[in-house]
Amino acid sequence: MPSTPPEGQPAPPDGSLPDAALDGLAGRRFSAYVHVPFCAVRCGYCDFNTYTAAELGAAPGSSQDAYLAAARAELDLAARVLPEAPPLYSVFFGGGTPTMLPAAELAGLLTAVRDRFGLAPDAEITTEANPESVDRAYLDTLVAAGFNRLSLGMQSARPGVLAVLDRRHTPGRVPQVVRWAREAGFGSVSLDLIYGSPTETLADWRASLEAAIGLEPDHVSAYSLIVEPGTRLAARIGRGELPGIDEDEQADCYLLAEELLVAAGYSAYEVSNWARPGHASRHNLAYWLGQDWWGVGPGAHSHVNGVRWWNVRHPRTYSSALVDGNSPAQAREVLETSDRRVERVMLELRLAGGLPQEVLTSSELRRIPALVASGLAVENGARLVLTLRGRLLADAVIRDLLD
Repeated sequence: MPSTPPEGQPAPPDGSLPDAALDGLAGRRFSAYVHVPFCAVRCGYCDFNTYTAAELGAAPGSSQDAYLAAARAELDLAARVLPEAPPLYSVFFGGGTPTMLPAAELAGLLTAVRDRFGLAPDAEITTEANPESVDRAYLDTLVAAGFNRLSLGMQSARPGVLAVLDRRHTPGRVPQVVRWAREAGFGSVSLDLIYGSPTETLADWRASLEAAIGLEPDHVSAYSLIVEPGTRLAARIGRGELPGIDEDEQADCYLLAEELLVAAGYSAYEVSNWARPGHASRHNLAYWLGQDWWGVGPGAHSHVNGVRWWNVRHPRTYSSALVDGNSPAQAREVLETSDRRVERVMLELRLAGGLPQEVLTSSELRRIPALVASGLAVENGARLVLTLRGRLLADAVIRDLLD
């Protein structure tokens, strides 16, 4: 979620949505995202809406108990606003570190989600976790509650790179947690990696990829490090303590990821995500395909049929709104047809299946031959698909394509 959301329009205190947004809801795929804002420490590169215990202090509304009560209250609100919602196709607990909550409490939140909306028989139910935040008993509790997918923040196999990123786990912890996850019965395990960190070499990145592949995960996400303003990492680079980011080196890292992951049986279904057959993340795809989801928690974003809204960011403000019986939404926007079309181009072109060309305007269609001639895209029937080189330059390709 972005560090600074747009201003938007006023959101109704009761959380109600326009009738047009609710039309056909029962026939569409529906997902839930639950944002758990707690972290043991703040990583130097992170600008997500997360808080350590020291940052929150002991003021009313800051505790985990206050958060859990507020999240349940927001689920009640969601069930009132969306009485015709279908059973959930995907549930994703992200953060922050959801596994900072006791296992029984995280499992209880899933039960609360299930009680309000129900789950599709084959629903994908994911939690993110840091390697140091779980043990075998914790994972057993989650599987017993219905979790079937674990997304583990590995980031790197090199201690020096982990130190630059302010990650607390040791490389040896990741194989242990993956083994526990398999033994507990998780049907899908994903590893998150970050490349292009200051001081990281291509050899470091190769070692991380090979270590990840050796654990035989079902899914790998590999993201280029972005230095966000206001983070500790940005300050360290600004003071000259660390070198800046080299985009050419990051491109080399991406190409190496594609080479090694494809050779190991993974395919990129989105620019930064590779999976074995049948293990593409439904949560990711819900975003890229513009599906419906309700985001629970401070700072969480939601979308239902062209209406997008975002919650207030601080846990105390979030809890206070719900205690008062109000929606925690800070603001919302109702997307025009033209806006939804542009967003569809921006998101779907990142997918392996590409974008239906019928979405494009006549002037945009006339730009396709130049993209194809430059090796950035191919035409696959009536769809426009990025090549590997096009994926490297996806943002620029999309910018050049759009009117």
